[in-house]
Amino acid sequence: MTQDFRPLAGLRVVEMTHMIMGPSSGMFLAFLGAEVIKVEPPEGDKTRALTGMGRGFYPTFNRGKKSITLDLKSDAGRDALHRLLGTADVFIENFRDQSLAKMGLDPESLRARYPALIVSSLKGFLKGPYENRTAMDEVVQMMTGMAYMTGPTGRPLRIGSSATDIMGGLFGAFAVLAALLQRGQDGAGHALRTGLFENCLFLVSQHMVQFDIEGREAPPMPEREFSWPVYDIFETAEGRQIFIGAVTEGQWVTLCTLLGLDTLLEDPGLQTRMAQIEARARTIPVVAEAVRRRRFDGLVAAFEETGIPFSPIHRPAEMYDDPHVTRPGGLLTSRLPEGGSYRAPGFPFEVDGAGVACGAVDIAAIGADTEEVLAGLGLSPGAIGAARGVPA
Repeated sequence: MTQDFRPLAGLRVVEMTHMIMGPSSGMFLAFLGAEVIKVEPPEGDKTRALTGMGRGFYPTFNRGKKSITLDLKSDAGRDALHRLLGTADVFIENFRDQSLAKMGLDPESLRARYPALIVSSLKGFLKGPYENRTAMDEVVQMMTGMAYMTGPTGRPLRIGSSATDIMGGLFGAFAVLAALLQRGQDGAGHALRTGLFENCLFLVSQHMVQFDIEGREAPPMPEREFSWPVYDIFETAEGRQIFIGAVTEGQWVTLCTLLGLDTLLEDPGLQTRMAQIEARARTIPVVAEAVRRRRFDGLVAAFEETGIPFSPIHRPAEMYDDPHVTRPGGLLTSRLPEGGSYRAPGFPFEVDGAGVACGAVDIAAIGADTEEVLAGLGLSPGAIGAARGVPA
């Protein structure tokens, strides 16, 4: 069950972005009902042509947007963009500061020209010593210690998602919403800057704080010091992997009871949670052997019933067969401009007990909305052609 939830309806967002961080920020606003107009070069956003692991970038993070093409190297193209910005509430960009300044699109120039415009700049770094460095998801994961914490010692590893980019986009959208509320009070636009590095730094802050308080560093996750008696991946009788957790005294008793491990329950050296944690070297092999004697489906049913934290080890593609993912409203179906469709998740929250219907979620063809949008600004067909870089 889903419901229409469009608190940003009537808001116009002009987006000039590529890759993930910027596009995801615009998509979040589009999902909330904003009209998001993506400005692409005449040949289209290069992200559209990515292959391999980049194939999902454009269709995932550009859902629900309009597309116009402008030749911003020409006076006509820049003039058309400025006419569009004159009607906009928000401008989102994630290009280099120097490139924008050359076109007169730096935040300072835009704020002077459009006092009520909210300019959201999504960058590698906030202002400071690194502000002109080039950053990518993998770069900031290495810089902040995220990769160090993910892989074993000596083998830093980026996490298996563009999570830093996506979270950066979410922080950007969050800042836009805050600026809109502020504009409602003071009537003024604001220049926002969201840093990919600072976003990733925020994500590792728990490890920084542990060091600042205790004076010792947390080891990488594969070698972490456990705070729970059972928090591990095991194999069932069929050889299927399953994660099982027992993080409270009650869960320890329940898990041992389910697995028939009375010897652990009766062991006088395992009567407190700290004792159970300190004894992991001898208890986990016992738990693993007990799990290996049980079949996967039976364990899952028992864990569901008793509230033991557990999870099968899935690949992303298997999510399309997961009954919770495929429940009504769990996936949004979008159409590709070249034909065909695909399914992708929407917002991970509910409103008043129902999921959020995100409205239009299709991918627009390159420049599909150019004539409609620019004609709405009063441009003639000839002026539209010139702005697009199409010879007369």
